[in-house]
Amino acid sequence: MPNPVFRSKAFQGPVQQAKQEQHAGYQQAQGYQQQPSGGAGQPAAGFPPQTGSTMSSDQLSRMYQQPSATAADTGRMTFGSVINRTSLVFLMIVAGAVFGWTFANPVNNAGIYFLALAVGFIFGLINAFKREPSPVMISIYAVAQGIFLGGISALFELQWPGIVFQAVLATLSVFAVVLALFRSGKVRATPKMNRIFMIAMVSYLVFSLLNFVLMITGAIDGMFGLRSGWLGIVIGLLAVVMASYSLVMDFTSIEEGVRAGVPERYSWTAAFGLAATMIWLYIEILRILAIFNQD
Repeated sequence: MPNPVFRSKAFQGPVQQAKQEQHAGYQQAQGYQQQPSGGAGQPAAGFPPQTGSTMSSDQLSRMYQQPSATAADTGRMTFGSVINRTSLVFLMIVAGAVFGWTFANPVNNAGIYFLALAVGFIFGLINAFKREPSPVMISIYAVAQGIFLGGISALFELQWPGIVFQAVLATLSVFAVVLALFRSGKVRATPKMNRIFMIAMVSYLVFSLLNFVLMITGAIDGMFGLRSGWLGIVIGLLAVVMASYSLVMDFTSIEEGVRAGVPERYSWTAAFGLAATMIWLYIEILRILAIFNQD
């Protein structure tokens, strides 16, 4: 399911604070530029006198010739820092997936994958609502989710050879298309679409919970319960569309964070958010391909 990290106070709080600081700085600069003069180079009554030595023309010239400080210089989040942290998180997911794939065994090692799933779920919730990002907790989440994904992918591959490569390729393709459309400005998150997305997500979660309960109680048979046949494919495609729009929302939030100048440490939050959405997208695509390949 989509991560709430970009919509939570953990990420939106720093964004709003940075915007307020920028606005306050702009107003202060405007007030200084418009400060009235009291004549003879003195400030008007009611304004504090300027202190300190007067800079020479050479000093002023050298100061203005200095290159402007970049976001990286001031410790702010940049697109580059988000890419670096996201790459690191995905490397940890891949490392965990290699381990999970190697030890995949539904009989002897099933406990490893249930434990990894539980750890990933718990740390996912912690990271989503934690006010300050924790690289250690995000790393634990990434490795745990990787182990689970590696195990489930190996089991699917044993039953339908080639399905994992197709799922990975399709996931990366969806990500590339959504990113290209977002960068071109043709796709944007809007308040109306966000409301539609939330309604669809609540409906999807209710259906998924109902399906899970029916499966564990034995009320319905099948590998995917109600998500079998054409109904399962339609629901899966709708889930892929929702995950794709969740990527758009993630890109929008990251762009807002960079423009607002949030602290660089929140690059870890952005990396976690993107990873959670991509994991959801991969699982949905893997399930669709499995339904297509069922006899």
